[in-house]
Amino acid sequence: MFETLTERLQGAFKKFGSRGIVTEEDLDQALREVRMAMLEADVNFRVVREFTQRVREKALGAEVLRSLTPAQQVIDIVHQELVDMLGGEAPKLATAPRPPTVIMLVGLQGSGKTTSAAKLANLLKKQRLRPLLAACDIYRPAAVDQLVTLARALDVPIHEEGTSVKPAVIAQNALEKAKRMGATHLIVDTAGRLHIDEDMMNEVAELRRLLQPEEVLFVADAMAGQDAVNAAKEFHERVGTTGLILTKMDGDARGGAALSIRAVTGVPVKFIGVGEKADALEPFYPDRLASRILGMGDLLTLIEKAKETMGEEDTEAFKEKLKKGTFDLQDFVEQLRKVRKMGPLGQLVSMLPGFNRIKMQLQVDEIDDRFFAQAEAIVLSMTPWERRHPEKIDGKRRKRIARGSGTDPAQVNQLLKQFFEARKIAKSLSTGKMPLFR
Repeated sequence: MFETLTERLQGAFKKFGSRGIVTEEDLDQALREVRMAMLEADVNFRVVREFTQRVREKALGAEVLRSLTPAQQVIDIVHQELVDMLGGEAPKLATAPRPPTVIMLVGLQGSGKTTSAAKLANLLKKQRLRPLLAACDIYRPAAVDQLVTLARALDVPIHEEGTSVKPAVIAQNALEKAKRMGATHLIVDTAGRLHIDEDMMNEVAELRRLLQPEEVLFVADAMAGQDAVNAAKEFHERVGTTGLILTKMDGDARGGAALSIRAVTGVPVKFIGVGEKADALEPFYPDRLASRILGMGDLLTLIEKAKETMGEEDTEAFKEKLKKGTFDLQDFVEQLRKVRKMGPLGQLVSMLPGFNRIKMQLQVDEIDDRFFAQAEAIVLSMTPWERRHPEKIDGKRRKRIARGSGTDPAQVNQLLKQFFEARKIAKSLSTGKMPLFR
């Protein structure tokens, strides 16, 4: 997510370095590169123009360039402007004064609307709420079956009446059922089309009138770029959406839709989809996403995921080892197995501050599941003593470890070198001493 944009923005600000003086010409050159980076990331051109203008005005107006740390202050301004562009405060779902809270999901076909309905139900269930799903997409082949299958897998109740009953009738019956069973939320999966047409808009508008939902969430495919932005704008104008769900954020290296959609529609992004699994739907935090875009990482989300998967005690104990720089290869394997439950490893490590620089320091092209699979094989070929004392592994031991893991001594050497470097980086991160740009 945002890999290309992050690299370009870091390149633009790296030229400032730690110099004590930043001229107006330096600022303009950096902002030109920021403008090009955002346009290449498919951010709406009006949004880009307004964004860079605001950054320039604030940097000059506050006499930032004459301050003691001009480069860092410019980066802080860019960060704050990104947060504002993304909506400022983290938005929350509206709640009905009397349950159930009705949430309608709308959007075009292929945006991930049906899977998002199931993921949202799963998220609410984890919060000890009682959601009911309603299958009102009777036109797309197998849409009802898909939602039924997802609901069963998640053990979430669902109301469906096949494909021969009108969506308005299904929705009304689902609402009555939700009231009878004491559901806290009713999540309605509505029909989509390949493109916007009158029939779809009229049907969605009718459902909105009948159900009086607290939320109408437009589901947008982040990889669709400005097409998703335009569709979101039209749905908002004609139906009246209250929020957005951006799907496939894990596969979009450009991310322009995410940066444009809030500014163009005026509607807040409430959730982002970051994978195929049922738990791959996250609440949207503008400040955290802005930090990730600038390469500052997203340690808050990472810590939340860790606490949810590993438990608070394990997380705190491991954090202490990171601070002291005492974790070894045995800890590495144990934590790796726990971390794998949190999601794709490449996605998780990208939340670390200075991720691109970390890759360079470790001398690896990609930190993903394959990278860790080989590392795990090498570590498991070591004796318990070797895992506890990696610095004492000599050439003879490395040859034996290589044979046992199906690798060669050079790969074992590389892993040990990367491990010692990673331990230093982890200690720097945990004590907050690692600079963002170098």
